[in-house]
Amino acid sequence: MRVVLRFWKLTAAGNDFVLVDSVVPSPQALARRLCDRHAGVGADGLLVVRRAPGAIHVRYFNADGTAAFCGNGTRCAAWWAFSQGWAGRRMRLLTSAGAVEAQVSGGGQVTLSMPEPKGLRMGLTVRVRGRLFTAHVVDTGVPHVVVPVPELTDFPVLEFGRAIRRRRAFGRAGANVDFVCRTGPVMRLRTYERGVEDETWACGTGAVAAAVVGWKLGWTHPPIKVRVRGGQTLTVSFQTEGGSVRKVRLSGPAKIVFSGEVGL
Repeated sequence: MRVVLRFWKLTAAGNDFVLVDSVVPSPQALARRLCDRHAGVGADGLLVVRRAPGAIHVRYFNADGTAAFCGNGTRCAAWWAFSQGWAGRRMRLLTSAGAVEAQVSGGGQVTLSMPEPKGLRMGLTVRVRGRLFTAHVVDTGVPHVVVPVPELTDFPVLEFGRAIRRRRAFGRAGANVDFVCRTGPVMRLRTYERGVEDETWACGTGAVAAAVVGWKLGWTHPPIKVRVRGGQTLTVSFQTEGGSVRKVRLSGPAKIVFSGEVGL
């Protein structure tokens, strides 16, 4: 008997996701299938959501099937849960990075509480393909390497992102790589994401990483506007205490693009 699975396609500032609200036997395999941009729906990752007592349970899988936390994906899950009547404008979501809170406002804006940044290391020197970069490392739910560059428009993100992503200094699983520069008060960001193994049009945890590093470098102060590859802007706010960052919030757009069905 053919099983038909309903799905929703969502986007958050350029990050795109497939969401299902059904229990599936192998979400890793389903992520690889549905996220394929040639033979599937096409997405950066898969969201599997279900109801939990007083909360929404969210599992996220990258396009290659690996499990992770995703800031923009969780914001999309919150918007979907609100639009389907599963939750009100404020809700609690259970993720691989722990419980987070979301607030939905007008115009499809979703603000999400983020994991507190940890493991910050500033001023590392990385030599890649004959070039020296200064890199800064921080875990904002997943590990990120933030690399300031003079300009981003023509910067070869794929070439250098792939080379930096698996450097031994960033752990066995590697890290996401964020190339950043500033244009006045706005930070610009382009991200090479592990698990997608490509540049994505936005990255929520990457925007937080860029904002934290930008603050540490004295570039800017919260709330911080981060313009992503897709041309939209995410806002990162946080409190500072000494040299630490706490109570991080990520805000930006989220919307449902379309829904459909796929046979399993």
